[in-house]
Amino acid sequence: MENKRLSWDEYFMNIAEDVSLRSTCRRHVGAVITVDNIIVSTGYNGSPKGLKHCSEQGGCMRELNNIPSGTRQEFCRAVHAEQNAIIQAAVHGAKIQGGTIYVNTYPCSICARMIINAEIKRIVYDSDYSDELAKELLDESDIEVVRYKKK
Repeated sequence: MENKRLSWDEYFMNIAEDVSLRSTCRRHVGAVITVDNIIVSTGYNGSPKGLKHCSEQGGCMRELNNIPSGTRQEFCRAVHAEQNAIIQAAVHGAKIQGGTIYVNTYPCSICARMIINAEIKRIVYDSDYSDELAKELLDESDIEVVRYKKK
């Protein structure tokens, strides 16, 4: 009988996709941080805790102001999935240095800087996001960046 067991990347990317289903944003993003193949934190994009979601505020500010994708992230009301995963790890005292972050969208430049400073050593992502500064920062870092290919 053939072993059809998922690889670690498949397993954790599937979980990141499930985590993204909690998002209240128009772009559903989920992140999972692992250390030694153990999940230590998850996050999804959405408004800060206790604050109204964009849908309750009349819609996405970026969309309403025709801000192109990959630019002007400071106009986003949401905390990004990667940011939430890093914050949750910090709040709960989880060690993430040397870990891997699985995210269903390539990180933006703000998240890239946080990932670099959190000393995460590997990023596995699914879909692209056009943020040239993020690509420059990650290319300059010693982080392994892997494009996930669904089977």
